[in-house]
Amino acid sequence: MKFFSKEVKIALVAICGLVILFFGMNFLKGLNLFSTSNTYFISFKNISGLSASSPIYADGYQVGVVRGIQYSYDNSGSISVQAEVDNRLRIPKGSSAEIVSDMLGNVKINLLLANNPRERVNPGETIQGGINDGALGKVKDIIPAVTQLLPKLDSILTSVNALLSNPAIVHSMQNVETVTGDLTVTTRRLNGLLATLEGRVPGMMTRTDSILDNANTLTKNLSSVDVAATLARVDETLANVEKFTEQLNNNQGTLGLLMRDPSLYNNLTSTMRSADSLLIDLKAHPKRYVHFSLFGRKDK
Repeated sequence: MKFFSKEVKIALVAICGLVILFFGMNFLKGLNLFSTSNTYFISFKNISGLSASSPIYADGYQVGVVRGIQYSYDNSGSISVQAEVDNRLRIPKGSSAEIVSDMLGNVKINLLLANNPRERVNPGETIQGGINDGALGKVKDIIPAVTQLLPKLDSILTSVNALLSNPAIVHSMQNVETVTGDLTVTTRRLNGLLATLEGRVPGMMTRTDSILDNANTLTKNLSSVDVAATLARVDETLANVEKFTEQLNNNQGTLGLLMRDPSLYNNLTSTMRSADSLLIDLKAHPKRYVHFSLFGRKDK
């Protein structure tokens, strides 16, 4: 025996499909049919593309969705948005809402919760709302200025192109390239020189250490010299020189007389001249002064 006929089964499948379709569409809209929510109304003058099922956020967390939108024909410029918000959220008095659009065109509502823990907005009451253009609003404000700058930018680009096409600029760039190449070569040479110096530094340090050791040895030798005795000998020598000088000045001794007595000098000069004449005559007539005989001297 069949409990269900073919027609009943088809009807049950259609009903189940409709139920699944209903829940699926609401799920895609962000509606949770199994949770309880409170209904609030938000008043806007411009909804800027807001639509039913748009998400509602509080502090970056989704707390509800837009259930419906109603335009007030009696009060032109006033739009009432029906918002379904999770009943666990208590909206403080003085809170507001704003519509935010991103670069991709997605629109959402942000609840700006006031700091008022004592008073709450009751379900069914109206919250004031506005529009926050965000980055798009800033772009819209910049567009007129950019539009005015476009002709100037075009003129600047034309001048830059003319400047870059100037042969002098091309020549200057070539010179810069040449200078850069020279700097590269110079840098390589400096690196080679530094490498050479780095290789010679140990030897130079060794010689420096040897020089310092010799200087230390010389310093030690000088420190061992009896400076007092040396100075005493120098003083004694100076005293003897001074005494000798005084004797010369006082006509004492042969040198003193020679230096101070003209007659002694003249006599000495005359004697030297006589001796010189005698030597000359001796060389010219040696027989006058020396006689040799093998048989003895003859008596004159």
